[in-house]
Amino acid sequence: MKNMTTQAPLKSSYDVVIVGGAMYGSSVAWFLTDNPDFNGSILVVERDPSYEFASTSHTNSCMRQQFSNETNIRVSQFAAEFVKNFRHFMGDDDRVPEPRLHSFGYMYLADNEDFARTLKESQQVQQRLGAGTRYMTPADIHKEYPFYFLDDIMAGNHNLIDEGYFDGNTLFDWWKRSARERGVEYLCNEVVSMQRNASGTRVDSVTLQSGETISCGIVVNASGPRAVLTSRMAGIEIPVEPRKRYTFIFDAEQPLDRDLPLTIDPSGVHFRTDGQYYMAGCPPDEDPAVDYDDFVQDHSIWEEKVWPTIAHRIPQFEAIKLINSWAGHYAFNTFDQNAILGPHTQVGNFIFVNGFSGHGFQQSPAMGRGTAEYITYGEYRSIDLSPFNYERVARNERFVERAVI
Repeated sequence: MKNMTTQAPLKSSYDVVIVGGAMYGSSVAWFLTDNPDFNGSILVVERDPSYEFASTSHTNSCMRQQFSNETNIRVSQFAAEFVKNFRHFMGDDDRVPEPRLHSFGYMYLADNEDFARTLKESQQVQQRLGAGTRYMTPADIHKEYPFYFLDDIMAGNHNLIDEGYFDGNTLFDWWKRSARERGVEYLCNEVVSMQRNASGTRVDSVTLQSGETISCGIVVNASGPRAVLTSRMAGIEIPVEPRKRYTFIFDAEQPLDRDLPLTIDPSGVHFRTDGQYYMAGCPPDEDPAVDYDDFVQDHSIWEEKVWPTIAHRIPQFEAIKLINSWAGHYAFNTFDQNAILGPHTQVGNFIFVNGFSGHGFQQSPAMGRGTAEYITYGEYRSIDLSPFNYERVARNERFVERAVI
């Protein structure tokens, strides 16, 4: 922790110790305080309260219903409900802002028959669950969005209901603020080791960088891309690593006359409206794990991949200017690119909220609520999130989700 004043804990024992205080640590902490059946003590340990390099600070704050798996769709539907009724969920507190969900939707574009068929099948699942996704021909797309070049496109999926962009940092800020007001202790410190019982079936205590040893009833791993560093303290391996993702903000000499949906180009580049500007992003062509402190940008990605793709797909964007850019980290689940939740199969009081692989902000309301339910009741009560549990990793059974960006 650079230039941070380490704080000592107020107590020597807590019912729940959460390792990581960004979006997920704060979501779990807040939902625990909001559950009338939970009355335990909560400690959130955050190594960098500035969150300068946290995934939370580099998010694009997008939300979509367009998944192929029913559970993922239900998770996003609750996220939309939560954002649209945020003040109400926060106890009708007049101080709480009312964030807007900008529903310009995702536009998935398919350039081959296999992907077009996948879009059609996914649309049917989404429609059955009440999502507003439409399967569109190139003629359909051109009628509503005439700026696209579609000669190489066979089909698209688009949804204008509860899908687009939201201000996720408003949720984060208020979860953290409200949790503190309700008695959650946030600590600028770092967990450096964990001590298990003699049989290895639970974590009895954690040791902080400042030297204190804290007894704990439950440990929650909310460490984002650093998740495996935290789990290894309990003798646990998980398939989560930091992968670099690039974001670019650009201006257009000829702006579009309507919102640009978050367009998923077949190349892997995505781009959307972002206020008066536009936002684009993509993974690198070679996508290895990176060092936890590596946020160096590769400017050739903009010049050689992103800009040419945007200009091809939207000829009106031939003349664009890069305004800003940054690199952030996905907490990438190399096993199946979906969340890892619930308890470890042997170390029963070690709880995961890890590996969201870019879905984290939009999934944080449902996953935080579900994790709080599991800690309180030993089961999920609102949405059955058990398909995400760590147990599937131990069984080598992948969670199948075809709509991964």
